[in-house]
Amino acid sequence: MKLAMIGFGQAGGKIVDKFLEYDERTNSGIVRSAVAVNTAKADLLGLENISQENRVLIGQARVKGHGVGADNELGAEIAEEDIDEIQGAIDGIPVHEIDGFLIVSGLGGGTGSGGSPVVAKHLKRIYTEPVYGLGVLPGSDEGGIYTLNAARSFQTFVREVDNLLVFDNDAWRKTGESVEGGYDHINEEIVKRFGVLFGAGEIGSGDDVAESVVDSSEIINTLSGGGVSTVGYASEDVEMSSSGGLLSRFKGEDSGGDMDSANTTNRITSLVRKAALGRLTLPCEIDGAERALLVMAGPSAHLNRKGIERGRKWLEEQTGSMEVRGGDYPTNEPRVAAAVLLSGVHNVPRIKELQQVAIEAQDNIDDIRRESEDNLEQLVEDDDDELDPLF
Repeated sequence: MKLAMIGFGQAGGKIVDKFLEYDERTNSGIVRSAVAVNTAKADLLGLENISQENRVLIGQARVKGHGVGADNELGAEIAEEDIDEIQGAIDGIPVHEIDGFLIVSGLGGGTGSGGSPVVAKHLKRIYTEPVYGLGVLPGSDEGGIYTLNAARSFQTFVREVDNLLVFDNDAWRKTGESVEGGYDHINEEIVKRFGVLFGAGEIGSGDDVAESVVDSSEIINTLSGGGVSTVGYASEDVEMSSSGGLLSRFKGEDSGGDMDSANTTNRITSLVRKAALGRLTLPCEIDGAERALLVMAGPSAHLNRKGIERGRKWLEEQTGSMEVRGGDYPTNEPRVAAAVLLSGVHNVPRIKELQQVAIEAQDNIDDIRRESEDNLEQLVEDDDDELDPLF
């Protein structure tokens, strides 16, 4: 699937930068064009792979390149005011060559959480291609203002995009890990999972052809209908064979014949279960997901139709959905990987918790504001009392 990626804010820019690195390393052909938008000049300067002409600094008249300081209302205002500057970079995207837009942002900060929904709404008004969001939820230890930002941004973002893919930092930060090291690790995990998913169907010359093709329309159909999506992933290292390929799937040319085919089938079904029941990008109950897509990636000799079909049927049983698609994506890496996209998920404890914390945070902010107003009124009254005798 060919995407135009827009990294909004610090987290979004870094993730899109990492996607470009992944694209070059794997030759997956996912990123057709990449743009980074930020209110902080330093964040744009820190990017390594996004071209200079596609780095857009907005809000210079108001924040002078220093960022919005976690104020997502200001981030939204600046995005609306400078939408023409953002559109100027988007105009350079060969839209006729892409399957969709992907806006990537952290939902806890100011620029990304405020500006991403604004840009999504703008793109949907102008283009016919689907507009997706990839939102990263802040960890619960990052502070109340980030949780409040995330709750506000989530509700707006999910309404403005065709589907919101979510990654929850809370489920992925390792104990004792430094902040910088933690985010580097998280960005790697994001790109690895979504790279396999979006890479499906992008086969170059000389590559093996998939037996059961997953093309961009399969991904688009799975994401259609809106809502929230999560992705599961599991992989296993395998030995590369100098021969094999499509024929070896049917004939077992390496050795072992039926036994080799059975091992391949078992490996695939095991990986599908691990991917769906393991650590999802957004932890949730998979029962009740409206749609699902299974992508198996790896050397063609280690993929077969029977295993993929078994994995797809198992997903149907677990989700209760009749809209479960599946296929393979041959690669030259010495590993077999399963990526499971669950779209239209409902039973998501983290989202419920986020919304509840946001309500409490909002109540606290209102209390603080009222207390500040009362204190100000008291100070004014005290000043008046002290001044009375003089008149």
